[in-house]
Amino acid sequence: MNRELMVNYRLQGQFGEVKAHSHQEYEIYLFHQGTCRYLIHNQIYDLQPGDILLMDGLALHKPNLPRDSEYVRSHIHFSPDVIEPALSSIGASSLLDVFHKLHHCLIRSSSRQNIEELEQLIKKMSEAKNDQEATEKEKEWRLKALLIQVLVLVNRLGHTSSHKAANEKYDKAQHAEKIASFIQEHFREKMSIDRIAESLNLSKSYVSHVFKEMTGYTIMEFVMATRLQQVKFLLEVNEEKTLQQIADESGFESVSHFSRFFKSNVGMTARQYRQKRLEIYKRSED
Repeated sequence: MNRELMVNYRLQGQFGEVKAHSHQEYEIYLFHQGTCRYLIHNQIYDLQPGDILLMDGLALHKPNLPRDSEYVRSHIHFSPDVIEPALSSIGASSLLDVFHKLHHCLIRSSSRQNIEELEQLIKKMSEAKNDQEATEKEKEWRLKALLIQVLVLVNRLGHTSSHKAANEKYDKAQHAEKIASFIQEHFREKMSIDRIAESLNLSKSYVSHVFKEMTGYTIMEFVMATRLQQVKFLLEVNEEKTLQQIADESGFESVSHFSRFFKSNVGMTARQYRQKRLEIYKRSED
């Protein structure tokens, strides 16, 4: 249960450099206060207190934070396998639809009462997970019951919110999103700032500046993060593919470059990562 459900209530501040990342778990993220521009896939959201982000986790995501800015948020990471049997037993499997159909969205609600209710549920989950007097089974029961309440509330907010997944985009955000979309469509190919600028009819200096300002990435950092995400996907779902094939299909210039980059950024070799993911998958089937 510990690996499959994680709760953090009112985390404050930054903890070193925040890199783009993806993960297998679904995520419910509640922004409390501060300044944060959040990039998910090719969407940019300037967050306001009370904003809720729902993510299936597989899309690259990253908060872009001004230096020394206040940053307070809560989030829940959970594997759908943890809660789906309980949802199915009460005919509520559709509560997960938003994650595997939309993949990610922003909910901005005008109901302060509902946002406060969500915050209290996350707080109760955090307390339940850290309850020293409860058995592991008791913790699991309480966490599942509370997570279902969270999903019901988020589903209600998603249906009633007038701002679901809709931001008014100003020019810089639109340009940064177009750059991100171009990279995600062409990351398997040879990539350069010149090519992006020419394809989008923008100046080279503007492409570099606006993307860094809006996302916190350099162009090549985002290219490499996108390639790494593809590598992880192929390692897990295509067991028969060789590392050479995966490197080629993910845009790396050579298998040696791919291997060095993967180990440097993931902390293990690609073969070790594949074996670890396969072992987790087999355990879930048992």
